[in-house]
Amino acid sequence: MLRVIGARTLDALMSEILPADIRLTHPLGLPEAESEFRYHQRLREIAATNRVCRSYIGLGYYDTITPAVILRNVFENPSWYTPYTPYQAEIAQGRLESLLNFQTMVSDLTGMTVANASLLDEATGAAEAMALLKRVHKRPGASTFVVSSRVFPQVLDVVRARAEPIGISVRVEDLRSAAFGPDVFGVYVQSPDDHGEVADLTPLIERAHAAGALVAVGTDLLALALVTPPGEAGADVVVGNSQRFGVPLGYGGPHAAFFATRDSFVRQAPGRIIGVSVDTRGRRAYRMALQTREQHIRREKATSNICTAQALLANIAAFYAVFHGPVGIKSIAARVHDQTTRLAGTLSGLGWRQTNAAYFDTIRLESGDRGRVDAVRRAAETRGINFRYPADGVVQISLDETVSESDLQDIVSAFAAEGTKSASLASAGTMTSLPEKLRRRSAFLTHPVFNMHHSETEMMRYIRSLERKDLGLDTAMIPLGSCTMKLNAAAEMMPVSWPEFARLHPFAPLDQTTGYQRVFRELEAGLAELTGLSAVSLQPNSGAQGEFAGLLVIHAYHAAKGESQRTVALIPQSAHGTNPASASMAGMQVVIVATDRGGNIDVDDLRAKAAAHRDRLSCLMVTYPSTHGVFEDRIREVCAIVHEHGGQVYMDGANLNAQLGLTSPGVIGADVCHLNLHKTFAIPHGGGGPGMGPIAVAAHLAPFLPGHALVPTGGLKAIPAVSAAPWGSASILLISYGYLRMLGARGATEATKIAMLNANYLKARLEPHYPVLYAGAMGRVAHELIFDLRPFRPRTGVDEQDVAKRLMDYGFHAPTVSFPVPGTLMVEPTESEPVEELDRFCDAMIAIRAEIEAVATGRADVTDNVLKNAPHTAEDVSADDWPHVYTREQAAYPVPALRHRKFWPPVSRIDNPYGDRSLMCACPPIEDYAPAADEQTVAVGSDNAQTS
Repeated sequence: MLRVIGARTLDALMSEILPADIRLTHPLGLPEAESEFRYHQRLREIAATNRVCRSYIGLGYYDTITPAVILRNVFENPSWYTPYTPYQAEIAQGRLESLLNFQTMVSDLTGMTVANASLLDEATGAAEAMALLKRVHKRPGASTFVVSSRVFPQVLDVVRARAEPIGISVRVEDLRSAAFGPDVFGVYVQSPDDHGEVADLTPLIERAHAAGALVAVGTDLLALALVTPPGEAGADVVVGNSQRFGVPLGYGGPHAAFFATRDSFVRQAPGRIIGVSVDTRGRRAYRMALQTREQHIRREKATSNICTAQALLANIAAFYAVFHGPVGIKSIAARVHDQTTRLAGTLSGLGWRQTNAAYFDTIRLESGDRGRVDAVRRAAETRGINFRYPADGVVQISLDETVSESDLQDIVSAFAAEGTKSASLASAGTMTSLPEKLRRRSAFLTHPVFNMHHSETEMMRYIRSLERKDLGLDTAMIPLGSCTMKLNAAAEMMPVSWPEFARLHPFAPLDQTTGYQRVFRELEAGLAELTGLSAVSLQPNSGAQGEFAGLLVIHAYHAAKGESQRTVALIPQSAHGTNPASASMAGMQVVIVATDRGGNIDVDDLRAKAAAHRDRLSCLMVTYPSTHGVFEDRIREVCAIVHEHGGQVYMDGANLNAQLGLTSPGVIGADVCHLNLHKTFAIPHGGGGPGMGPIAVAAHLAPFLPGHALVPTGGLKAIPAVSAAPWGSASILLISYGYLRMLGARGATEATKIAMLNANYLKARLEPHYPVLYAGAMGRVAHELIFDLRPFRPRTGVDEQDVAKRLMDYGFHAPTVSFPVPGTLMVEPTESEPVEELDRFCDAMIAIRAEIEAVATGRADVTDNVLKNAPHTAEDVSADDWPHVYTREQAAYPVPALRHRKFWPPVSRIDNPYGDRSLMCACPPIEDYAPAADEQTVAVGSDNAQTS
C-alpha cells in the first residue's frame, strides 16, 4: 500500500499529513491493551459489583422482557446493528419497513395521525414538542410554556435547558387551576403523571385550546392499550418512551422516544419520518421523507439539530408490537394493571393511604410517619427491591411486565415487615382503578403486520426477510465520509446484553451501580487523555446533543464572568450542518466564516469577523481535520485568534478518528470537544442510531458540565441536564470502554495511522479516474477524501446520484453524497477494512468510470444506460421483458467477482418527489396486502373485537 501511495514508511506518511506543530510528543497514557478473553474476565468481575435489584421506580423506565427471537435476531445481530442511516433507501428497505411499523404503532396507540421514526429519549422529546408548538403557534409575542407540576423531574430539567437559550419562559403549575393567558403558547401535561395518576385530559385540552394555547402530552405506550389515547382527547403533540416495549433498561439507554403529532404539523416535526413512495417500476418502496438531511440543508434555520435517532431500539419496540400483536399488548397491559390494583388494595389494608384516584401501573402510598417509610425501605432493600421515595412519608411503586406473583408477595412482605399486620393478595382479574370515561374503546394495531407473526417461527422469518433487504457492514464496506463506519467488534458488543448491565434502572441507588461507576470513571479518564482535556461528561446521548451541551457550557462560562452578551458563534462554511443548527438551538447568532480555494478556513476573514464581534464573540465551531478531509496548517493560529478576542474554541469531534495518538484537541487549542462514540469509538450506527456524544472540556469549563435533577453528577456550577438519564445511553458506553481497553495506547494510535493509510491508498488508486477536490500541502489527505464528479455532468448527464445508485449493483453502499460539496462523493474507508475490500471498492469505482466514459463517447445511450437505470433488481434482470439497450449481464454482473458475491437491491430507484407529494407515513392500507390480507381478515377482526 505504501508503494502505491509513494511513501517510505507509515510514520513518514503521517509526517506528510499532519502539521508538525500539532504532533504529540509523548505516548498516550492509557492502560495496557487487553486480549478479548482477559477483557471479558475483568469486566465480569466489574459487572458482579453491580447489584441487580427488582426496581419498581418508574419515572418512564421499566424492566421488560425482550422476546428471545428479537434479542437474538435483532439486538445481537450485526445485520441490524451495523447498517448506516437509510439515506440510500434502495438498500435499506428492511429497516425502513420496520420503522414504518414503529410509526404506525405509535400513531395507533397515541390516537395521533402521524409519528416520526423516534427521538433520543422522552425528555428531549418533550423539549422538541415545546419547540414545535412555539414554531406553529400563531399568536405573536407568546413565549410562555406552562408545564404540569407533576411532570417527571428529568423531563422538566431538559425542557428548562432547551427553553432558556431560545427565550422561552417555563412556568411550572398545577394544571387543574392554571390560567392560560395571552403569553402562553403551549402546555405540557404528563399522564400517567409523576404520581402515577391517570387524568381525563379532555377538559384541560379544551380549556387550553379555548385560550389559544396548544397542548403536548407525555404518556406511556403500554398504558394506552387500556387508557383513552391523548389524540382522542384533542392533544396536539404526544411524546414518551418506547423502552418498555422490549428494550432493556441499560441504566438509562439507549431507548427510542416516540413523537406523534397532527398532519397539519408534519412539516415542522423534528427528526426522521419514514414515508411510502414507489420505485421506477411502480413498486411500493419506503424512504425517509421530508426531514432527510434537513439540518445539513437548512443549517441554522433547521427544525432541529437531530442527526442521530434511535433506529435500532425503535425497531426492537416495533418488533415487540408485531410479535405480541394487539391482543398480546392488551393482555400484558391488563396484567400489569390488575397486579397494581390488587397491590393497592392489599397495602391499603395494611393502613397505607393510596392517593391516586385512577392509575395504570403506579400507586402512591402516603404515611405521616417517616419512620414507617424508612422501615419499608430497609425491608425492601433487604429483599432486593427498589421503590421510589419522592418525598417524606411517601412510597411509590411502579410495576412492569416482569412482575410475578412471588414478586408481588415480596412487595407485600416488605410492607408487612414494618408492622404487626399480615396481608394476602386479592385474586387476579378482579380489580381496576380506571373509570369508564378513561377506558380505551378504539382499536389499535389493526394492520395485518401486527396480526400475522405471533409464533417464533413466523417472527424469525419476518425479521430475516427484512434483514435480507438491507446492506450493512456484515455485507460490505460502507465508505461514508464523515461517518466512520468501522468494525463494531463482537467482544465489545457482548457485555451490553449481560443482565448485570442491562437490567439496572437509571435511578437505582448509586451503591447498587458500582460496576457502572467504575466503567464511567475509567472511560472518562481515557477520553480525557485522548483529547488532552481535563474533564468529561458522558451525558449527551448523540453527537448533536454533545454540540448543544458544549455550547451551553461555553455560555455558562461566559455568564459566570458577567459576559452573557457573548452569543456570536463563528462557523466555517465547511462545517457540519448540525453545527449551525445546534448554535441556533443554543440561542446563538451564527456568523459564517469563509473558506479559501483549498477548502481551508480563510484566516483573514476569521480575523476580521472575530474583531468585528469582539465584545459578543462566544465561540468558534470548528471540525478538525476539516470536513474536507485535510489537516489545516494554521489551526493553532485560528484558535489563538478566537481566544485573543475573548471567545472559546468548540471542536466538533466527528473526525477524531484521524487524531487519536497523533494529536489532540487540547494540543490544537480547543476548549471543548464532543466525541461521536458511534464513529471513532466503535458504537454501531444501528441503521440510524443509537449514538453517544460525550463532551470533554478544559479545566476552566469543568464546573459547568451538565447536572441532573435526580442523580448527583456534573460540575459545581452545572448547567441543567441535556438528556433524560444522568449518563445518557449508559449501556452502550461499554462498547467504547471495551474499544479502548482492548486497543490500549499503541492500538489506538495504530488504528489512526491505518485509517489515514487506507484513505491515501484510495486516493492513489482512484485519483487518475476521479479528481480529488482537496488535499494538504504535501498532496495527502487525512482519513477521508472528496471525489469531484461535477465535471462529468455537462458531458454525460451522469451525476453523483447515478454513481451512488450504480455502486449498489456492485454490492456497495454509496459514499457520502453531495456533502460537504454538492456534486461530490466523500469517502472514508476507516481502519477496519482490509486491502482486499479496498481494492474491490476501487475496482468498482474504476469500472463505473469506464461506464461514464462510454456515455461520453457515445458507446452507451445518454438516457438508457446502466448508471441512469441503477440499481437493477433480481426481478428486473430475470423478467421476460428487458427494455434496455445494454445487456442483463452488464446490469447485474459488471465485474466477474460479483458472480461469487452478489447483493441484490430489493427495489429500483425510488421516486422521492412522489413520496413527498403523496405523503404516507404509516403502514399502507390493508388492501395493499391482498391476497395475504384476505387470509388474515377473520383473525384481525377477532383480535380487534377482543381489543375493544
